[in-house]
Amino acid sequence: MSARRPTVGVFKLASCDGCQLTLLDLEDDLLAVVGAVHITHFPEMTAASDARGPFDLALVEGSVSTPEHLQLIRDIRQRSATLVTIGACATAGGLQALRNFADHEAFIRAVYARPDYIESLSHSTPIADHVPVDYELRGCPIDKLQLRELLSATLAGRTPNIPRQSVCMDCKAAGRVCVMVARGTPCLGPVTQAGCGALCPRFARGCYGCFGPSDAPNTRGLTRRLRVLGQDQAQLRRSFRFITAWADAFREEADRHDA
Repeated sequence: MSARRPTVGVFKLASCDGCQLTLLDLEDDLLAVVGAVHITHFPEMTAASDARGPFDLALVEGSVSTPEHLQLIRDIRQRSATLVTIGACATAGGLQALRNFADHEAFIRAVYARPDYIESLSHSTPIADHVPVDYELRGCPIDKLQLRELLSATLAGRTPNIPRQSVCMDCKAAGRVCVMVARGTPCLGPVTQAGCGALCPRFARGCYGCFGPSDAPNTRGLTRRLRVLGQDQAQLRRSFRFITAWADAFREEADRHDA
């Protein structure tokens, strides 16, 4: 008698679906994954799904932005042995967390003709703010090689080997010239976790911090350098208040530069 295949559910909260598409981008590797697990819920891939669980592994994309999201993530947590959050929205609130620094009600009134129909939380927050999370996979979107490693490790019952060093380490390993030193381009690479292959510096652009803070990031040291490059208070605030604005280290540094 064959062993039972682990059940997997893929869910979405407030997000653009890009991280779920990364799972589909695994292509041939995905076929191997599908053969090893039983994906019972993945609306991005198939309309035939069962969201009731229980799940051995749940992958959840998106931030908690509405009362419905809050209830859903609590339900998913109860029905899942292992819960993994994927992407900048799920791990750091995403771009929609920019509303956390402004008047939420004013945004609703400006966008919707009938604001009274809208049910939305005042803050867009990471899933880990509400339920215990077993593992976080960062990025906007996540890296498919890191996703493959995560799935392989989960199926094998081992800890995923995901790098935690800064983007600068990837640039050095690839022999690339530092855009901040050579070109005077503001870059968050020194304080951002690696994972994208240093994509922006590869094309002579500064890192935007899509993968969130690296371990023990020296944001104040980087701020001093960014000042030398000409950034004022408002520019420094915007540098840290972007895709992963609600990540603790970036939020604290941005708050230091509030007018």
